[in-house]
Amino acid sequence: MNYDGYFATALAQLQDEGNYRFFADLERHCGNFPQATNHGAQARNVTIWCSNDYLGMGQHPDVLSAMHEALDTVGAGAGGTRNISGTTHNHVLLEAELADLHKKEAALLFTSGYVSNWAALGTLAAKIPDCLVLSDALNHASMIEGIRHSKAERQIWRHNDLEHLEELLAAQPLERAKLVAFESVYSMDGDIAPIAEICDLAEKYNAMTYLDEVHAVGLYGPRGGGIAEREGLMDRVTVIEGTLGKAYGVMGGYIAASADLCDFVRSFASGFIFTTALPPAVAAGATASIRHLKSSAAERAAQKEKVAEVRARLDAIGIPHIDNASHIIPVMVGDPVKCKYLSDILMRDYGIYIQPINYPTVPKGTERLRITPSPVHSAADIDHLVSALETLWTQCQLARLPMAAQ
Repeated sequence: MNYDGYFATALAQLQDEGNYRFFADLERHCGNFPQATNHGAQARNVTIWCSNDYLGMGQHPDVLSAMHEALDTVGAGAGGTRNISGTTHNHVLLEAELADLHKKEAALLFTSGYVSNWAALGTLAAKIPDCLVLSDALNHASMIEGIRHSKAERQIWRHNDLEHLEELLAAQPLERAKLVAFESVYSMDGDIAPIAEICDLAEKYNAMTYLDEVHAVGLYGPRGGGIAEREGLMDRVTVIEGTLGKAYGVMGGYIAASADLCDFVRSFASGFIFTTALPPAVAAGATASIRHLKSSAAERAAQKEKVAEVRARLDAIGIPHIDNASHIIPVMVGDPVKCKYLSDILMRDYGIYIQPINYPTVPKGTERLRITPSPVHSAADIDHLVSALETLWTQCQLARLPMAAQ
């Protein structure tokens, strides 16, 4: 076996298909998001249009101040796992803040949103006797891996299809343990789950619910608690999972649930027990971000306005994008090579960074540029983006929507 030859061949095939992923060497400018320096072949300033730091909180003065203070007070690292090295007070404060955010008895921190899904779903499904997991077809890879790791029986229900979900639930004995796993905002198409109706079915058929709100926390609801808060449903969801690495601008993941459920996961999840805890400064920054967004709706309102403006401007020139009720704007290209080419030219000639989204993140034939407007994108930024896309759409002879001719 020629191992290096195998690796090289597999990578070359990815590149030929247009699905090879290149890193953009970006240096963000402190206090000046979405501006950054691209340290590519030729360094230049760029505007980031695809960040999951949806509200620019990674540069917010409250967050930076809290992190500086924690670093100066307690130092850099957590010292190891929370079981061995002790839990820091910053972790305790953050978990209390998260429990309050979702109106749950408790919360439990993890090192990332991926780990929180993998560890929590994997532990619950594995440890609850004869548990059946019903997973939405478009669930994130971290949820899929957690369910797969549990080795529990699993059934996939068609995306947001309530009739299919009920069909699967109704086929099971009422007393059997069941866990319905789904997301609120799906990150690639930007559509939103019918949470109330899913909860209705779960209650009817004696199932727990596990809701991934990573693309919603901080962004929706009067205090940023997510879609479930906006719709008054947090008390009906068994487990709410979220991230600190998107709208809250830092890093980490968590679950919020009953005290016993969180303690159960804490006690049995290898992804928690054997992992070094988040640095205290990161926990302090996340706490400051959550507290700010609980009391300030300005960032959410401004983001909503920017999203609506970008959508309207794209509609006006016929650039095809998926219409949805969220903050995510998927601009559809439908070809991996063209998608990568558009991304490269936007960066090289226009100083615009939008990462191409290709297979396996999305199905083949649905390749896209995923745009995420933020409150800190200026009117000039939007003008420049729309002008660049219009020029490139014409140059590449890409399909436009009919209204472009009006």
